[in-house]
Amino acid sequence: MKTIAFFNSKGGVGGTALVYHLAWMLSDMGFSILAVDLDPQANLSAMFLDEDRLEEFWPVAASEETLLGPVRPLFEGKGGIGEPYVERIDDVGLLVGDLALSGFEDELSRQWPRCLDGDERAFRVIGAFHEIVRKAVVAREAELALIDVGPNLGAVNRAALIASQRVVVPLGPDPFSLKGLRDLGPALRGWRRGWAERLDRRPEDFDPPAGEMEPMGYVVVRHPIRLDRPVKAFEKWMSRIPGTYREALLGTEPEPNMSVGSDPHCLATLGSYGSLMLMAREARKPMFHLKPADGAIGSHVNAVSRCYWDFKRLAEKIAKSCGLAMPE
Repeated sequence: MKTIAFFNSKGGVGGTALVYHLAWMLSDMGFSILAVDLDPQANLSAMFLDEDRLEEFWPVAASEETLLGPVRPLFEGKGGIGEPYVERIDDVGLLVGDLALSGFEDELSRQWPRCLDGDERAFRVIGAFHEIVRKAVVAREAELALIDVGPNLGAVNRAALIASQRVVVPLGPDPFSLKGLRDLGPALRGWRRGWAERLDRRPEDFDPPAGEMEPMGYVVVRHPIRLDRPVKAFEKWMSRIPGTYREALLGTEPEPNMSVGSDPHCLATLGSYGSLMLMAREARKPMFHLKPADGAIGSHVNAVSRCYWDFKRLAEKIAKSCGLAMPE
């Protein structure tokens, strides 16, 4: 099972839109993709599904078809993990998020130290997201799972990251993203060490996630430059990203004169693409699928093309890094 989490402890950097568009692009390229919404705000699900369909997933009573449905009995101490429902949007599989997910933050926090005592249920609770993703990958026959998580360093995200082999960090060229990056590095290393320590005490019949959380690289999402924000300030924060990434995520010294454009850890630098995102949300499709009928006319046509090639190059890079063979 190949899994990538997209995570920055600072919100608003475009991580959910990044997962959404990559899932579509990789699917367009012929890969079987599972998108996993482990953000308690369920923004990824809201991008994929219209309001009527979301309402069906989020009734007044607890839903059985979101990703929380199969693990709720385990979290509540009433049973094990059931089989997940995978929503199909064209050729993309989606594990639908659940707004009630944040309600299990305390339970995940309580079970984390109990793993050190070899408590079997504690291990199953912490590994529940890994197990539900694994089941969905098997059901979907997915080659790659892309996991969207919320912007915090809480217990839900710790369990989500433990279920991830690799981590991609979306960044904006601003001081808040860099602060999130500096917070993220020590957290990932601490979670990795903590889980490795707990694995030595796991029950014999428990098949745990390895908890690699290997940094895969970062993606810079360019926000529009406002009139009150000069280009010089924008470039200042861009220039600090390579060194901060090395120090915070890799624990290595910055390389002199390294820029985002020459940094091998930079997977892509994405544009803002003008008003395409608003059109895409209205049309409920990725930006690079927009047509004249959706309003993509005039200068928008070039923006659609630029967006397509930006995401195509990024998707190819990710597929290659994960060892996925290009479909014929």
